[in-house]
Amino acid sequence: MKYHIIAFFAGFILDMILGDPYFLPHPVRLIGGLISTAENRLRGGGRSSQVKKGVWLVIIVTCAAPLAAAFLLFLAYLFHPWAGVLAEAAMTYQILAAKCLRTESMKVYRCLKDSHLMEARKALSMIVGRDTGHLGEEGIVRAAVETVAENTSDGIIAPMLYTALGGPVMGFWYKAVNTLDSMVGYKNEEYLYFGRAAARLDDAANYVPSRISAWMMIFAAVLGGKRFSGRRAYAIYRRDSRKHASPNAAQTESVCAGALGIRLAGDAVYFGKTVKKPYIGDALRKAEAEDIRYANRLMYLTAWIGEAVCLLLMVFVWRWTLSAGF
Repeated sequence: MKYHIIAFFAGFILDMILGDPYFLPHPVRLIGGLISTAENRLRGGGRSSQVKKGVWLVIIVTCAAPLAAAFLLFLAYLFHPWAGVLAEAAMTYQILAAKCLRTESMKVYRCLKDSHLMEARKALSMIVGRDTGHLGEEGIVRAAVETVAENTSDGIIAPMLYTALGGPVMGFWYKAVNTLDSMVGYKNEEYLYFGRAAARLDDAANYVPSRISAWMMIFAAVLGGKRFSGRRAYAIYRRDSRKHASPNAAQTESVCAGALGIRLAGDAVYFGKTVKKPYIGDALRKAEAEDIRYANRLMYLTAWIGEAVCLLLMVFVWRWTLSAGF
């Protein structure tokens, strides 16, 4: 437990400092490659067959990723405890995505500040699933803020909670679930049946973490200074957190919208088709490029709160097990 706590904190700090350098291979790319390979082999058949094959895809990927992590950790700790700590810290670092999320979203911010609308759309297309070619400046800002808000849960707090609970083994199980949803969990003609199991598992895996993330973000808005409104963040969360087809996506989006005093969501275009969505938050003012920067500040505050809470709970459990003689 002591080594797990050290590795958990070290991995978080590494993510905050380094992010994901482009020259380093990332485990999520390996998971994505496995998904693509398995999908190519499994696709085909009618609706019922597609659903069953989608279940097999989920089983294969969600077993392979944590088993690989467990095997590598076993070898590292077998060699030496501190080798295990280094391996676990490196894995934890690759499970979290705070610095990467900030880096990619701030590319959109810088393009907008330089009045390069086309470049901003291109940068945005790298971090969102919607079509970006038709978006004006305010639409780009809102989409960027939405993805920062949503990924505060999906990319930071949720994997952090799973890693705190079960180390990188559970952390990579969650990353496998999340990557499956991002690749095949679409409700379009191509993936409606094949991706159903992946989408439902992702909803289940994120149900509790998304709500914990929302409350941590409300607390971050309270601590964040005059630029944020903790009271409004809470009010919009209570009102709008269920205004999304996904049971989880509007949790942190509603908090962020309330904290910033802007309106998010609304209709969006995916694969050339307009998807009707209700608005989240109140348009107390027009969304502007600076909101991307402030959304990232709120995300970082939430990440630090999440890390502090996890560490305190882990230390408490460790001390309790020692005093109980386990």
